[in-house]
Amino acid sequence: MTAFRSLIEAAFEDRSMLKDKNVQEAVMAVIEQLDQGRLRVAEQISTPKNPETDGKWQVNDWVKKAVILYFPIAKMETIEVGPFEFHDKIPLKKNFAQQGVRVVPQALARYGSFLEEGVILMPSYVNIGAYVGSGSMVDTWATVGSCAQIGQNVHLSGGVGIGGVLEPPQAAPTIIEDNAFIGSRCIVVEGVHIEREAVLGANVVLTQTTRIIDVTGPKPVTYRGRVPARSVVIPGSYTKSFPAGDYQVPCALIIGERKASTDKKTSLNSALREYNVAV
Repeated sequence: MTAFRSLIEAAFEDRSMLKDKNVQEAVMAVIEQLDQGRLRVAEQISTPKNPETDGKWQVNDWVKKAVILYFPIAKMETIEVGPFEFHDKIPLKKNFAQQGVRVVPQALARYGSFLEEGVILMPSYVNIGAYVGSGSMVDTWATVGSCAQIGQNVHLSGGVGIGGVLEPPQAAPTIIEDNAFIGSRCIVVEGVHIEREAVLGANVVLTQTTRIIDVTGPKPVTYRGRVPARSVVIPGSYTKSFPAGDYQVPCALIIGERKASTDKKTSLNSALREYNVAV
């Protein structure tokens, strides 16, 4: 991988190098490694002896560069799947039975994404560079964007949109950690980080600028771009003054913490019922 990395870094700065066969082979090899789960766009670091870095996420920006460079060298081809026809540069994933992945008809995963054993795809979409961990379900009409990282035993409910992040290459992708529950029609984009076992109620929208306000204490605590572990989150709003007057602006409210007594695979309604919230 060291030689491939050097070629990809150089070609990203000088796109004329993409005509070189060695560069093309390097890009293709990295995409194949992504497809097999041997490389990841981002990975969690385990350094028990160093608490400052233990559990932090590291972005492998050179891998993201390979994904970006894949598009100009890939050729448009017709893809036929039974009566369906597609015309694209990136083929679809195959051999799901061998990988131990359940894929319901009309679910699509692009080559270059990785689905760990035990993943379930309802009619949904997983883009190139994405990683979906074992035991996770991508429910009906949910989308997992390019390079998004989905942990183990995550439930992405119906209509959830997990945004993709390709550029800039050093930008962290959208990350959903293990055992999180993302409610129906939630939108999580722009590299927002949902930490382990968090629960998002239906219709929560999170961008890098969205205020995520913890209202469980005597004073509000505001986060941006990150939902702390085990948080229970619902949609909210706050008043903001504009030249034309005061208006309500969307935010997200942390109303509590997921209790140890709550099963990690509980329904969203059960998790929220503990806080007398109906969503």
